[in-house]
Amino acid sequence: MINPFNSGYYTSEELKDFGFPFIGKNVKVAKDCSIVGLENIEIGDNSRIDSFSSIIAASGFVRIGRYVHIGGGAYIGGAGGVTLNDFSGLSGGVNIYSASDDYSGRSLTNPTVPAAYTGVKRAPISLGRHVIIGSGSIVLPGCDLGEGVAVGALSLVNKNLGAWGIYSGVPCRLIAARKQGLLEKETLLESENRR
Repeated sequence: MINPFNSGYYTSEELKDFGFPFIGKNVKVAKDCSIVGLENIEIGDNSRIDSFSSIIAASGFVRIGRYVHIGGGAYIGGAGGVTLNDFSGLSGGVNIYSASDDYSGRSLTNPTVPAAYTGVKRAPISLGRHVIIGSGSIVLPGCDLGEGVAVGALSLVNKNLGAWGIYSGVPCRLIAARKQGLLEKETLLESENRR
């Protein structure tokens, strides 16, 4: 019996016909996602985007590397540019904002107001290889998360984070070093793929 509650995934072959500039092999995108600005979004091999995620790149760009997972209900705003490097992952409900309104009161806010009257800050966001971000976390414009960073659930990332650290809190702070054993697993996977 077919499950009527599972909308399923588009495959790489289907996605290549939609207008993305690059779609890798074995890509899966849930059919109930909201994606705007296909022409500004690239998705690498073996990556998956789950249900109810939104990727908005009407301006700017979103570049998704290989073996990237975007959990259900995640949001990526690409106006300032967002890069998710290989093996990175977003848990459910993570929000990535590469553009933000000026909250000081000096400018009008929201996308219905002409740009001349707003003070939107746009700055690129980069998630290094093997970065993982826990559920409900928020990443603000201009943040660079170094290789191997792990961010705990419900954290606020408002600054650059150094490589191979575990961070948590509002705003997030370094709480421990992250082990690098996963790099051995990556090497094994890559050598198996070359066979």
